[in-house]
Amino acid sequence: MSAASSPAASAQLHATVLAWFERVGRDLPWRDPGCSAWGVYLSEVMSQQTPVARVQPVWERWLERWPTPADLAADSPGEAVRMWDRLGYPRRALRLWESARVMVEQHEGEVPRDHDDLLALPGVGPYTAAAVASFAFGDPRTVVDTNVRRVLARTVSGTQYPAPALTAAEMRLAEASMPADRDDANAWNAASMELGALVCTARAPRCEECPVAHLCAWQLDGRPEHAGPPRRGQAWHGTDRQVRGRVVQLLRESADPLRRSDLDAAWPQDPAKVERCLAGLVDDGLIEPVEGGFALPR
Repeated sequence: MSAASSPAASAQLHATVLAWFERVGRDLPWRDPGCSAWGVYLSEVMSQQTPVARVQPVWERWLERWPTPADLAADSPGEAVRMWDRLGYPRRALRLWESARVMVEQHEGEVPRDHDDLLALPGVGPYTAAAVASFAFGDPRTVVDTNVRRVLARTVSGTQYPAPALTAAEMRLAEASMPADRDDANAWNAASMELGALVCTARAPRCEECPVAHLCAWQLDGRPEHAGPPRRGQAWHGTDRQVRGRVVQLLRESADPLRRSDLDAAWPQDPAKVERCLAGLVDDGLIEPVEGGFALPR
């Protein structure tokens, strides 16, 4: 029996996953009912392509230093990059700073509640806008990340993996799979993501621990293998991304600008690569040339 084979089966899927989430869902600070919309917004941006265990300490430091959008907007973009620490993809720090400025200038210093206003914030796409609407404001938009896609592919569609990129058919399935009750729909967004993150994982699903294995179309079909296994992460050592990260880290650790020659320490075996990465970082606004060298943006 597929989880989508009848309204009764769908209701059973919802009830079972929600009950499981109530029992074992991680106690994350941004899930606390008292967490501000700003705290939820920060968590969603920081968690993109980044494990929760790495996000939480940085999230806590950011909220301690900048408890409101106005606090961040009043500081420099370079301090946002410095406080980003080693989360990776530091352009997200700049987008958060830019978003805080927009919130101050256009939304009275608050995270906007309107979905279209959320989508208009710098760096915000459909996933982040839906997640903030649902988790911060109780507006049950359909939240679809890679974890949700994988859960629905297996439980409902009976396929081992979702498509390489989100399709219109997947989005329709996710919308159809939402509970009708508003509170349940918001809880389902979090619970289905959690199921994909903790149990219905990409490479080693823990089906023996899955609360809905008895409803899962893929499980009931004998777990057939399909094309499109998860892609391995790209090589890291020596990539421009690694060198860029080292350059930014050197500047984070320095209270003063660094000379061009100092930054060769980011990749001493290839100064030309450092030069290329410096140019890209300047173009991206993550660092800026100053008299005598480079610094984080002021």
